[in-house]
Amino acid sequence: MVRFEDVTTRLEGLAIEVPSWAYGNSGTRFKVFSTPGTPRTVEEKIDDAAQVHRFTGAAPTVALHIPWDEVDDYAALRRHAADQGVGLGTINSNTFQDDAYKFGSLTAADPAARRQAIDHHLRCLEIMGATGSRDLKIWLADGSNYPGQNDLRRRQDTLAESLAEIYAQLGDEQRLVLEYKFFEPAFYATDVPDWGTSYAQVAALGERAVVCLDTGHHAPGTNIEFIVMQLLRLGRLGAFDFNSRFYADDDLIVGAADPFQLFRILFEVVRGGGLDPAAGVAFMLDQCHNVEDKIPGQIRSVLNVQEMAARALLVDTDALAAAQAANDVLGANAVLMDAFYTDVRPHLAAWRESRGLPADPMAAFAASGYQHRIAADRVGGTQAGWGA
Repeated sequence: MVRFEDVTTRLEGLAIEVPSWAYGNSGTRFKVFSTPGTPRTVEEKIDDAAQVHRFTGAAPTVALHIPWDEVDDYAALRRHAADQGVGLGTINSNTFQDDAYKFGSLTAADPAARRQAIDHHLRCLEIMGATGSRDLKIWLADGSNYPGQNDLRRRQDTLAESLAEIYAQLGDEQRLVLEYKFFEPAFYATDVPDWGTSYAQVAALGERAVVCLDTGHHAPGTNIEFIVMQLLRLGRLGAFDFNSRFYADDDLIVGAADPFQLFRILFEVVRGGGLDPAAGVAFMLDQCHNVEDKIPGQIRSVLNVQEMAARALLVDTDALAAAQAANDVLGANAVLMDAFYTDVRPHLAAWRESRGLPADPMAAFAASGYQHRIAADRVGGTQAGWGA
């Protein structure tokens, strides 16, 4: 029997990075909704992100998106973040909004478009030097809609050449993290559609190239925890983008659609050593809050990951191994289910209080009045959102 008190040290090491774009306006492909208090600058995004860390103690860094979060002075932005009690984390590139990328970016047949995309990533590496960021995360919208539209193999070769040029410019402490997505916006053939393609590309680059697993980027019914296991086994799981989906990539609050799936994923993380700092796995949220308030949405997401991680840590691995060795099918399943059904919320509340944090971060944020203040103060200017 594993007690909650036995896992708190490992739980303390769970840091969940929040994305700057979660605090801007977003919506469906039909409408982007505006809300009072939405940040107008990247500094205001960081201010909001800092509230998540203030109330949870588990979100110490903020990921940036370039060019959405471009500033003239990144050293000053880094100082601003530090003043708010957070750091700057992953730098996310963007090669999906310029007209030049209509037919691809790093995989494009057009040398000019490809050059523009490579140069953009080299600029991101420069920014990382100023922000102190470790990871350059690449997600590509590249692909095709019709059979015969592109030479599928040539695009993989072109991608390998482009990534190699970017990888060669990494600093000694920097990593290239390649994300995958099985469809959208390309509907026939996406150039990096699955973990195998991402793995094949990064494995050819070197040890500092790893895979990012977005939990919303899979076909329905995919056994995501199997992919987690395999990438950890291969030493190439570099990062998570945590969110939920129902029908497609919805970027909803993590754990909202299938809490049991989140538990299973985090159990494989624990089982594979992914919580150990030496594993280098970055845990990040990648979500858009279309109808719910943004800061509470991020707080809720951090708490969901923390809660399922606690349950995963409570799995009696000795009992599980014994049941598995004996081919006790139902007994092994029961060990997992006992941990999943354990209500850790009272334990987490007491643990937070013991660390000087509010027992209920959601209620504490609501009572802080921060949301009302920013709604009153942030009047005028242009609210941040998709493309800003």
